[in-house]
Amino acid sequence: MKLTTHLVSAPLHTPFVTALRTATHAESLLVELSDGELGDGELSGWGEAPQVWKVTGDSLAGSKACIEGPITAALDGLGPDDLTEALRRVQGAAVGNFGAKDAVDVALHDLAARRRGQTLHGFLGSTVDVVRTDMTLSVGDPDALADTAKARVADGFDVLKLKVGTDATGDIERVRRVRDAIGPEPRLRLDANQGWTRRDAVTVIRALEDAGCAIELVEQPVAAADLDGMAWVTDRVGTPILADESVYGVRDLVAVIRQGAADLVNVKLAKCGGLAPARTLLELAREHGLGAIVGCMMEGHVGVGAAAALVSAYPTTAVNDLDAAWWLREPAVTGGIRYDGSLIHLPSAPGLGVTGLRS
Repeated sequence: MKLTTHLVSAPLHTPFVTALRTATHAESLLVELSDGELGDGELSGWGEAPQVWKVTGDSLAGSKACIEGPITAALDGLGPDDLTEALRRVQGAAVGNFGAKDAVDVALHDLAARRRGQTLHGFLGSTVDVVRTDMTLSVGDPDALADTAKARVADGFDVLKLKVGTDATGDIERVRRVRDAIGPEPRLRLDANQGWTRRDAVTVIRALEDAGCAIELVEQPVAAADLDGMAWVTDRVGTPILADESVYGVRDLVAVIRQGAADLVNVKLAKCGGLAPARTLLELAREHGLGAIVGCMMEGHVGVGAAAALVSAYPTTAVNDLDAAWWLREPAVTGGIRYDGSLIHLPSAPGLGVTGLRS
């Protein structure tokens, strides 16, 4: 097998602002994994490693070095049909580097599906070709957020995620304004991105509960390492708490379960290292009665397409958070998923349906 990397930077049609950063481009490292067949019979699988300085710490340069160094070395001697062993070797090739592992893991799955003439979601065991996503509203002033929320509902999104965590007092006003603007029907969830203290989190969430804002869930209210604090919040509010940055792998999820720190977990391929570990996390959460959604980083049609295929085969307990590629002005690749309001349509072509880089 041959691994080739491609650096891409896709501009967003609107800046994306969170408590951690402001993004104007989705910067990723695309991985192309070819099966080495001669002539026109060569097939390629695709994967994506996003740059996530503020969450995983993964950089494009670091992912490229990891893929072209230890991961390539680990795959030496294996063929495209040695999927199970290849996936095991990818995870053991380096410490951390989850984005790099994710990209190669997905490319291996994509290539395996293509070689069998199956879609990726079909290869994972599903015939479901449409999945739903929420839509994220980035941080902004109350008037702008209210207007944007109404526009996104008009676009067909009935689950909105509001970024909070920059100012506890102001967060209450922003959420109330958004709820007033969209009415009672659309679901509204919050993502604090670790921005609150435990006491601020309880104060804000209780105030919104008392105001009848009908918040579906609150994501990562406190610092990722503060499981005691998140458990403290979970015990004191009625609104479900979703763990995101607190959970990368199995050990993290086990700790959340043992401490009762959250009601749900957000599984992201770029946090855990790909489809194989993501399936393990989803099954573990289900066995322990923990809710789950699948999310994504600021990534494109390759990464989101893989996450959508996972959701197709492993249904979650709430609407997933897979809107990232919607923000792109133009995809970096041809083919793959497409958006229709809150619906993501999976391709009917083999694998991820990606046919190449956009020129």
